[in-house]
Amino acid sequence: MSSLLTTLAVTGPLTAGWSVHMAWMRRRLHTARRDPLTGLRTRDGFTRRAAVLLKDPQAVVVLADVDRFKQINDRHGHAAGDALLKATADRLAHYVGRHGVAGRLGGDEFAAVVIDHHGTASDLLAVLHGVLARPADGLDPEVHTTVSLGWVRAADHPGEDLSGLLRRADEAMYAAKQGQAGVRRAGLGRLFATWSGRRAGRRGSGADSSSGVAA
Repeated sequence: MSSLLTTLAVTGPLTAGWSVHMAWMRRRLHTARRDPLTGLRTRDGFTRRAAVLLKDPQAVVVLADVDRFKQINDRHGHAAGDALLKATADRLAHYVGRHGVAGRLGGDEFAAVVIDHHGTASDLLAVLHGVLARPADGLDPEVHTTVSLGWVRAADHPGEDLSGLLRRADEAMYAAKQGQAGVRRAGLGRLFATWSGRRAGRRGSGADSSSGVAA
């Protein structure tokens, strides 16, 4: 009995210390996969969750880019720009819900994967586009913009991984931005956003974008 007590006395603190260390590691890992400004998943955290969701054939990949963001930062300051990004992230996360995933890929670019059980992604994204265009609470009404959305159904491109689907959604998003369409679906019709056009879209993002949906 005394040897058992001795063993417990020695290993007990070690076990407790290991448990504390593991809890700290889990917190650090969770923090590393969350964007500190918006609370959304970072690219790494988003990629991990999205890969799981894409096993469902009803998955839809969405890419979103804030229009005229640089101009807002330049005119109203970075605090206003940060508040706008936070509002965009909150609204996107609300749309995605707990059964999907939303992430901030960097800068003013966001991505999401949702499961479209009812085949209504086009209508819901049209509504989301309008919601994202609303002025952020607590900011001057002049500090507002639209968000260009591109999306793709995973089922339309069987065998493509997340990287390929994001690339298609990205092309659709910049087609929407250039055409002032608001929302555009990839894989239907001729996309006029070539690689050079995509870069031109980034440089010309100061152009005004109007609401609308292009299927």
